[in-house]
Amino acid sequence: QVPIGTEIRGMNILGLVLFALVLGVALKKLGQEGEDLIRFFNSFNEATMVLVTWIMWYVPIGIMFLVGSKIVEMEDIVLLVTSLGKYIFASILGHIIHGGIILPLIYFAATRQNPYQHPGALCSISPCSVSSSATLPSMIKCIEENNGVDKRIS
Repeated sequence: QVPIGTEIRGMNILGLVLFALVLGVALKKLGQEGEDLIRFFNSFNEATMVLVTWIMWYVPIGIMFLVGSKIVEMEDIVLLVTSLGKYIFASILGHIIHGGIILPLIYFAATRQNPYQHPGALCSISPCSVSSSATLPSMIKCIEENNGVDKRIS
């Protein structure tokens, strides 16, 4: 079926981003009158970050019970453990090669600086988090506190 006119399904992300940018510029242009709404959005952002942090702490418990129920239903646990062990080994080896060798080489080729100097200033992020949006509050905090990045930029 060919969409006609405005019958296209999905969100208009580009329109949403453009509206947010224009609203931000307009609020800044208002000066003192726009500061109240800017403070509201900053407070709303902080509250959202707190909620995401709570979710990050409690989701692993729910996932543990979901996985546990599937493990109990399985008949051949040895096959599961050996397959899972091979997968975990391959995944860790791939991450070590990619993060420890490939990415530092790309960084060095692009900047001619020591690639192992900068990551030391970052906080350790939990490897259990899958979603990048879930790690965002931790990463923003680390960038601001440890690397001295301005809050407006982060």
